[in-house]
Amino acid sequence: SSYPSLSLSIGFSIARRLAQDGAHVVISSRKQQNVDRAVATLKKEGLGVSGTVCHVGKAEDRERLVATVRDVGLQLLHTQNAVPLYLARQGSVVLVSSVAAYVPRLGVYNVSKTALLGLTKTLAVELAPKSIRVNCIVPGYINTDFSQVVRTKEGCDSRTCTLKLKPLVGQPEDCAGLVAFLCSPEASYITGESIAVAGWSPHL
Repeated sequence: SSYPSLSLSIGFSIARRLAQDGAHVVISSRKQQNVDRAVATLKKEGLGVSGTVCHVGKAEDRERLVATVRDVGLQLLHTQNAVPLYLARQGSVVLVSSVAAYVPRLGVYNVSKTALLGLTKTLAVELAPKSIRVNCIVPGYINTDFSQVVRTKEGCDSRTCTLKLKPLVGQPEDCAGLVAFLCSPEASYITGESIAVAGWSPHL
């Protein structure tokens, strides 16, 4: 198949873990085939899941995503449009950045990931009066389809080669476990934090 592997996706692993913990999750992607595959996979495992196509750059897609969540009575890790859904439930927002935020080598990608760290702090303050917590996970080198593509395109310098050591390469499930915790009542006193999930990280 030319489609990305579901097992090598941080988002899919997070959705699966939350569903295993009892949540009914909503999966979105820009491509219908990705949504269909992910939904079918989780349903086959007996998990509660819905799906919808969403390009976050399109307002109508964001609205449809939130409507899907509202229809099944869920919380959503999507901030601006979804805030009204959080208010009565004291929701938890978890953003996903990247350790690239601390590594000055990937240009615009680095800037976008650094912006999420600041956004986490800002939203945590703005939404605290509404009892909505906002945190961010900062994955290091995780074994995903995306990281494999980056490695192939960039080649292997001394820093990248260091990351090939097995104990230093994380799996998507490592991120999923942390997100599940941040969404749980046990993390009710944690907000505004950006937490690295990295066995090796340039900023540590």
